[in-house]
Amino acid sequence: MRIAIGNDHAATAMKFEIVAYLESLGHEVVNVGTDNTGSVDYPVIAEKVGRLVADGDCEKGILICGTGIGMSMAANKIRGIRAACCTDPVCVRLTRQHNNANVLTFGARIIGSVMAQELVRVFLETPFEGGRHEKRVNQIAELEG
Repeated sequence: MRIAIGNDHAATAMKFEIVAYLESLGHEVVNVGTDNTGSVDYPVIAEKVGRLVADGDCEKGILICGTGIGMSMAANKIRGIRAACCTDPVCVRLTRQHNNANVLTFGARIIGSVMAQELVRVFLETPFEGGRHEKRVNQIAELEG
């Protein structure tokens, strides 16, 4: 799977850990985040990942900042993106099953590396259930105008 990943300065170390994890699973990673700890504007990074996913260049996206919240807010402004900020595997599983989330966000200041890897694993392995949820996902898309 081709996965876009982005991060701000608060999440550089964790991004490198997640990239290594993804590559160990055989995924191709497109890194559009910062590779250092100098201050960057997270909306710019969220847009890059969002566009890669929305345009079909990448199947899924992962965004990491201090809390994951700002990245989620910014990514969700892009048509076709359903970004979910999650801190536990249950929420990740449900947002994939019910919301067909295509971008996962989380905070490097909120969760540790082991939990981050587990969130990523669940995000990538959990399919969208469709069915009754398809109607609601379509309603979300209609909100985009």
